[in-house]
Amino acid sequence: MENAYNPFQDFMVTLDRVAGLLGYSENDYCTLRYPERELKVSIPILMDDGSTKVFEGFRVQYSGLRGPYKGGIRYHQDVNDDEVKALSAWMAIKCAVVNVPYGGGKGGIKVNPSTLSENELTRLTRRFTAMIAPIIGPDIDIPAPDVGTTANIMATIVDTYSALKGHLVPGVVTGKPIEIGGSLGRNEATGRGVMLATREILKKLNIPIKGATVAVQGMGNVGSISAKLLHEQGCKIVAVSDVSGAIACDEGLDMVHLMSYLSTRGNLLKDYNSPVKVKEISNAELLAYDCTILVPAALENQINENNMKDVKAKVITEGANGPISAPADKYLAEKGVVIVPDVLANAGGVVVSYFEWVQNLQRLAWSLDKVNEELEQIMVNAFEEVYAISKEYNESLRTGAYMVAIKRLVTAWRLRGMFP
Repeated sequence: MENAYNPFQDFMVTLDRVAGLLGYSENDYCTLRYPERELKVSIPILMDDGSTKVFEGFRVQYSGLRGPYKGGIRYHQDVNDDEVKALSAWMAIKCAVVNVPYGGGKGGIKVNPSTLSENELTRLTRRFTAMIAPIIGPDIDIPAPDVGTTANIMATIVDTYSALKGHLVPGVVTGKPIEIGGSLGRNEATGRGVMLATREILKKLNIPIKGATVAVQGMGNVGSISAKLLHEQGCKIVAVSDVSGAIACDEGLDMVHLMSYLSTRGNLLKDYNSPVKVKEISNAELLAYDCTILVPAALENQINENNMKDVKAKVITEGANGPISAPADKYLAEKGVVIVPDVLANAGGVVVSYFEWVQNLQRLAWSLDKVNEELEQIMVNAFEEVYAISKEYNESLRTGAYMVAIKRLVTAWRLRGMFP
């Protein structure tokens, strides 16, 4: 049935279960069951052929208990209100897990950006920015790139928002080009966080990182950087996929050659001429590949009741948001698969977004070494907190991450009180 999967319902199931484990009554956390603000806009755009087309856009501000709303803007043909609500809720959890002073937000436009010209994409971005401008800003809500959006799109948002305000406001978004206030290390931050989370869980499991085999679903920014950095740590990348297909090599792919090939915009795996012998596999085969670590770094609901029994990986590090459905998560945990959840594993992006925002507010620019050192410290500290509470309660790392986050959010709610 179309749209049968509801990611927001998955979030609610987890929220209720974890709140119960912590001994909270619904009165303690009921505000976390609802987004604080939802905006849906209709975006008319003049197309290059002279016609007018109307696109649907969304911005959801889930929780501002701990700071300004924070979350990406997604351009994808399957964007809908339940998806954006779920993503904004996960952002609220994610920011609390790594203890940065942000709330959770998310935005999106229902569009396949590859079908638009550069001019159409710019007009769409500018009009959407103007329509959400009253509810965003450095002290209110700070968007960032997500699926289908780029640093250049963030630059367009900065320019549009600044034109409306009458002065340059670089802190309105993160993930910008370096030249207009972006942070060094931001492009690699999410993938670096995935690598750090994977490294830390392998230590706990006494699995040597050198020689560990890895399959990566989705060789976009997050997946490709995760693969590159895990390879640099000594892992063997045995299978990767993108929208065009998947390839595998049990001896290990030539990651230097592959990354060079993928660095050219538009290059896809289906056209890749590998220097080592590879076999073409399906996306289903990649998710079921016999490997130490699986990194799903594409979209939500990739591992679900239909394919969960096929998973052979010992460890799954979630590069994407919500790649495992709630029933599949329960099944895999019972089977003994260790899952490092999205709200911890891919939090590197929002951590360095926080650094970028701080640099913008202070009119400073940090070195790459400082960014990476601070990121590693925050990620490792967050991992240790999550691991400790999961062991204390004999629960999964996902449950542990939600415990850490919900305790912080409920504490903020209690301390602030309720207006009026």
